[in-house]
Amino acid sequence: MGDWYLIGVLVGLGVALGVLAAALIPRWIVAAVAAAVFAVVIGLLVGDWKDAVGGGVGGIAGALGATPIVVGALRRGGTRGGLALLVGLGALVVAALAFVPVLGYLEAITVPALGLRLRSRAPERHAGLRTLARD
Repeated sequence: MGDWYLIGVLVGLGVALGVLAAALIPRWIVAAVAAAVFAVVIGLLVGDWKDAVGGGVGGIAGALGATPIVVGALRRGGTRGGLALLVGLGALVVAALAFVPVLGYLEAITVPALGLRLRSRAPERHAGLRTLARD
C-alpha cells in the first residue's frame, strides 16, 4: 500500500473526529476547528504534511456533516449526554471504517452530503402557525 492508503485513513479519522467534535460541541465552526487541529496533529505525528492536510480536511467534513444532525436532535428534545454517547459510538464506527482502503475518502464525501441533505429537508417553523393551533 502506498501513501494514498495512509492519507485515506487519516481523512477517515479526521471525519470521525469531526463527528465526535460535533457531538460534544454542536457549533459548526468550533467543532470544525477543533477536529481539524486534532487531525492535523495526528497526521503530523503519523506521517508528513500530506497526511496532516488529509486529516484536517476530514475533520472539517465530519463536523460539517454531523452538526446539522446533532443540532436537529437537540432541537427535537434529545438530551445532550445521551446524544453525545450515541454520536460518539457512531464516530467510533466511522474511525474503524477508515482503515478499510478507500472508505476514508468516501466518508469525507458522504458524511457532509448526508448532513446537508437532512438539513435541507428540515421543516420551517413559524411562530404564527403555532399560535393558530392553540384552542
